[in-house]
Amino acid sequence: MKKYRLFVILFLIPFISCNTRSFRADIIVYGGTSAGVAAAVEASRLGLSVLLVGPDIHLGGLSASGLGWTDSGNKKVVGGLAREVYQRIKYQYDQSENWQFENAEDSRYYKPDQDAVWVFEPHIAERVFEELIREENITVHRDRWLDRKSGVKKENGKISSIRMLNGDVYKGKMFIDASYEGDLMAAAGTSYTLGRESNDQYGESINGVVTKRDISHQFELDIDPYLTPGDPESGLLPRIHNDDPGIEESGDHRIQAYCFRMCLTKVEENRIPFPKPENYDPLQYELLGRYFDQGWRKLFNKFDETPNKKTDTNNSGGFSTDNIGMNYDYPEASYDERAAIVDEHRSYQQGLMWFMAYDPRVPEDVRSAMSQWGLAKDEFLDNNHWPHQIYVREARRMVSDFVMNENHLRGKKATPESIGMGSYNMDSHHVQRYVDEKGFARNEGDVQINPGGPYSISYRAIVPKKEEVTNLLVPVCLSSSHIAYGSIRMEPVFMILGQSAANAAGLAISQGKAVQDISYKELKARLIEIGQVLQLTTK
Repeated sequence: MKKYRLFVILFLIPFISCNTRSFRADIIVYGGTSAGVAAAVEASRLGLSVLLVGPDIHLGGLSASGLGWTDSGNKKVVGGLAREVYQRIKYQYDQSENWQFENAEDSRYYKPDQDAVWVFEPHIAERVFEELIREENITVHRDRWLDRKSGVKKENGKISSIRMLNGDVYKGKMFIDASYEGDLMAAAGTSYTLGRESNDQYGESINGVVTKRDISHQFELDIDPYLTPGDPESGLLPRIHNDDPGIEESGDHRIQAYCFRMCLTKVEENRIPFPKPENYDPLQYELLGRYFDQGWRKLFNKFDETPNKKTDTNNSGGFSTDNIGMNYDYPEASYDERAAIVDEHRSYQQGLMWFMAYDPRVPEDVRSAMSQWGLAKDEFLDNNHWPHQIYVREARRMVSDFVMNENHLRGKKATPESIGMGSYNMDSHHVQRYVDEKGFARNEGDVQINPGGPYSISYRAIVPKKEEVTNLLVPVCLSSSHIAYGSIRMEPVFMILGQSAANAAGLAISQGKAVQDISYKELKARLIEIGQVLQLTTK
């Protein structure tokens, strides 16, 4: 029997080896997000060999998965390849065949004389990302999942190769982690954090627990949280926790709620009624039902209009598409565990829409209004018209020698070595739902504070500590506090940082240096040459 087993093993070895493929490029980009596409395209334009690999089937991340209402902030700071993406989207809408359910002249967000379009449909954005990849003849390996346990090999502080779960190995001189989760960064041994810092940690004023100032997307009426109204002994309704919200301004493990940015329409020939999840449970939405009973009706505040009479539908109000408190484990979870969390979020959100549109528990006027809407039939064709990508508002954040925080965004502290700019609000969505001291449901964690104008983002925030790894750049899960990341985390900024990261990687290769040691003077000159906006003279 032992001889037979040995024979079988020896017989199979050649076949096992054949299934393990090895690929090599100057730059390996992990993650098909908008930042990943920008990094790969820029690397190719620099004349470097590049390979884009990651779990994604569809390219562009949230930009091509429902987030068509671009969180651009001050558009003057969106330059380089990021602006080119929005200009290419505008070119798509210059074509009459792309107006199927609306006349171009009737659209609020398409203007023929403007250079770019900032509000768009998911499939149009995905088409643009795919065109960029095709024009540069970039090799993309989709549905490739990093072996997070032992798939990153390092030699003398440098990543030499990364291996996927299917056995494929990717060798490169430089690596860019453009994933929303920071999986490559973490597997490479880079320091990172999760959750919220206390205000004391970086001398901030709006980080940590914010019960006293949490007014946005809040319950505007007193809603009873108990299974039997007025009876705490009966237990809490679903999606409310019985923990104390925490000490004001203290840090914790909680992260911003996730949701799907749905693309909806009322156009009958392009509308699919909201699906009812198999595990539908109306009790999950009873808190919202009670909110309706008291007269709340601000359902459609974030049904933001996009071309062809569609929407980018986002969270709005005290109980909405944000699945508050159900994502804490996501960043560190295994792939199977993450899939279960995503499935739970999908079921929650689909159930929410079905509840509002069809459940007799809901007042008739709400059902009548909501049931006119449905999923857009011509979007997400291979996913039952549901967005491919869940909105990972934050996951891991790298901790490098320089950490972007509120003071840098507000201009209270200098930001060295700018590689691009952000400008959006410091925007954190809720992280928990609890019972307040009066016995009513309350949300906590939402912050909507304008930093005061555009701000620079430091090159030092996308490079790890030198003693940890010297050939990795992290443009998405960069080194930032929770509240600063709430502004930085916008899709145009991710593309800006992805493009800048590729240029830094190119310099590191040409100079034969660690990414921490390249000449910023040369990097700055290159970024200005390609149209990146590194600073504005006035805020």
